[in-house]
This record gives sequence, structure tokens and C-alpha cells, in this order.
Amino acid sequence: MSAVEKQNRPVRDGERQRREEGYADEASLAAMRLSGRSHAEAGEYRRTPWYTKLTILMLVVIIAAAVLYAYREPLMARLNPPPPPVVVTKPPAVTVTSAVTGAITEHAVVTGNLVAREEIMVSPQIEGYAVDKIMVEEGDRVSEGQVLAELSTTTIDTSLAQNEAQTARAEAAIAQAESAIAEAKANQDQTASAYARSKALVRTGNTTAEQLDQREAAAKMADARAASAEHALTVAKADKKLADAQRSELMVRLEHTKVRAPAAGVISRRAARIGAIASASGDPLFRIIRDGDIELEADVPEATLARMRPGMTAEVTTAGRKEPFTARVRLVSPEVNSVTRLGRVRIAIDQAPGLTIGAFGRASVAVASHTGVLVPQSAVLYTEDGATVQIVHDGVVATTPVKLGLRTEKQAEVVEGVKAGDTVIATAGTFVRDGDKVSAVAVGTAQPGTESK
Repeated sequence: MSAVEKQNRPVRDGERQRREEGYADEASLAAMRLSGRSHAEAGEYRRTPWYTKLTILMLVVIIAAAVLYAYREPLMARLNPPPPPVVVTKPPAVTVTSAVTGAITEHAVVTGNLVAREEIMVSPQIEGYAVDKIMVEEGDRVSEGQVLAELSTTTIDTSLAQNEAQTARAEAAIAQAESAIAEAKANQDQTASAYARSKALVRTGNTTAEQLDQREAAAKMADARAASAEHALTVAKADKKLADAQRSELMVRLEHTKVRAPAAGVISRRAARIGAIASASGDPLFRIIRDGDIELEADVPEATLARMRPGMTAEVTTAGRKEPFTARVRLVSPEVNSVTRLGRVRIAIDQAPGLTIGAFGRASVAVASHTGVLVPQSAVLYTEDGATVQIVHDGVVATTPVKLGLRTEKQAEVVEGVKAGDTVIATAGTFVRDGDKVSAVAVGTAQPGTESK
């Protein structure tokens, strides 16, 4: 036996032993050896009946089937996943409202200052007299003829005393003249009677011509005295009339020392001061708002001025007052300033107690009123081509050109393009276009009313 054969002999011996013991390979034999089983036990394992093995196999199959049945739904769900959900795209939601038929009033807002409708300047009718008393203050309501102040009457009182003396003298002169007239007339009658008798005696020759001449001269002197007495009476009466006229003048001056209100109203300013010398050429002693009537004087653009007419109703709001005053346009100036392009309007306020002239005021004047189809102002979209409104019909947007009438802050009158009952987008914009599908969300209808422009 060669050396190679000796080396390979253990290998052949091992293969022969595996075949004799029934092991398929070297690994099985090694496993059996490691498990510590004997060749006898291994033999018994190899000799297990086939039906036992079949039973074990069936049990394993049954258990596996039970497990699969218990978890069939999760397994089926994993093997057959559900189809992905179908995503339905909803159109965008838009807020819509309905166009309605109603009245709309357009207002023009003007601002200005409160002024007296008619301010009366009260100045003294006589000058050179000091102010002695003041009876009223600013803000007082006075009646026509009420005494506002009194001037000093010292000088006038002295003149009245002198006038009384002159009057008494004139009355005495009249009485004296009347007595002289009575005496002169009696003497005139006597001399006239003596002259007549002398003329008759001359014809019969019972008296001389010289005596006749004396009787004639005496009669003429009596006539002259009577005439002189008449003239003296005339002069005395003239003096009396002069004294009476002077007294009347003094009484008028005395009355003028009482400064009276020429008309009823409210004292807006008092410049009178105690001791000051009254003068008609200076500042007026008082200023009176006739009847307390106050107006709003405002300068408005010429375009707005052209739409205003006297008698238009208005509401005036002043600083510090929440409730507006009822007013009306009283005067629209026919002139527009060529530089500022503004015209003046006067708005009379009805019953405005507590208002002060010079205060700021804001008026809303109703310049036009119509009845038509109304939509919210926010529903109107203004473009270069004109105004448009977006109407929703069957969920589709239709951009419609419109012709507008009156407009306010919240509403617009549509003359053409929209009918009453049409559903319009409440807030027009560029996020939806003509032909887009939308989901309409109603918020109500446009309510008729009046707003300021």
C-alpha cells in the first residue's frame, strides 16, 4: 500500500460508515454526534412509521389554515388595497346678493362755518355820552325794544330844566300879549266910535275939523296898538313852540340814551363797557343774531354748486353733537370764484338752540332722488371700459357692462345691464372671471336707503 492510499483510507472508511448508518451527508452525521444521541436512538428515529409523519404533516397544515383564516381580512386588504378616493374639485365660494328695486337718494357733503343769518349791529343813536348801565350779556335772548344799556343823562337833564324855564317864559309872554290885545281892542273900539261921531258932527257943524282930525289920529293909534299886541302874541306863541320843540328834541335825546334792541334775537357780542364814551362811528355796542337764526355757510366746488337748489333738504352736524339738525338750502350764490372755482351756499338750520357762530359744521344735502334697480356699491367693478357687474346664473359668472345712475357710499343705481332679482357677486374683484363656475353664498339683498356721497 502506497503512501497516498494510506492517506485517503480514513475518508473512505467514513463514507462507508455513513452509508451503513443511513445518514445522507457528513453534516447530518456530525449533528447526530453533537446531539449526543446513540446510534440506536438514531435508528429508531429513522424507523418512525409513515402514517405518523403524515398525521404530523396534516396537523401542521390545519394549524396553518386556521391561522390564515383568522387573518384573512388583513391579508386580503394588503393583497387587494382599495382604490384611491376620487377627489371632486368644488368651485370657489363667492358671496352673492340680489338686485332690488327701491328709492335711492344721493347726497352731497359740504363743510363750512356757522354764521348768523342776519346779524344786527347795535350802535348808540347819540354820541358823546358815557355808558352808565349794561342790562344784558352775550348769549342772552332779547325781545324787540328791550333796553340793552343806558347812557348818562346828566347833560340832558340840565337842558330839560332850562327848557322848562323857557317854556314858562313863553307861556307868560303869551298871556301878557293876550291881555295887551284885549286892552288894545277895547281902546280901538272906543276911538273908532269917537271918530265916527266926530264925522257926523262935522257935517252938522257941531264940531270942528281939528277935533275930527284928533279923533281920527286916536283911532289909528288904537289900531296900531291892537296890531302890535297881535304881533306880540304871535312872537310869544312862537317862543312857546320853540321851547316845545326843544323839549321834544331833548326828550328824544333822553330816549336815545336807552340803547334798545331793534329786533328780537340773541346777543352774540357785547362791546359796551361801563364809562366808555358811546360813538356811532366806532365798534357797535352789541351784535344781535336776528331771531337766533343760524346758518351754515360753505364753499363748494362749482360742479356740486350746479346741482344745488334753494329748498333742498339737508342735515347739519356740528362738533360735539351726535344728532344732526334738520336744515334746508336757503341761498345758492350765482357767482363762482375764478381762482378757487368755489361757490358759496347758505344752509338754514331749523331750531338750533345752543349753536355758536364761528363753529365748524358739516351738511349732507339731498341733491337727487330716484327709484330704480339697486346693487351694493361693492358689486360694481370700475375698469377702463366702464363699470361692470358680475352676475351669477346657474353657478356660472357672467361679467355684464352696466350703466349707472345715482351712487352713494353703499349703493349704486343700475340704469341698464341688471334687472331686479338678478344674483350679483356682492364684492366684485379679479379672482373670478367671466365664465368661471362658482358656489354662491347668499348674504341678503341690497336694501333701499339714502347715503352720503
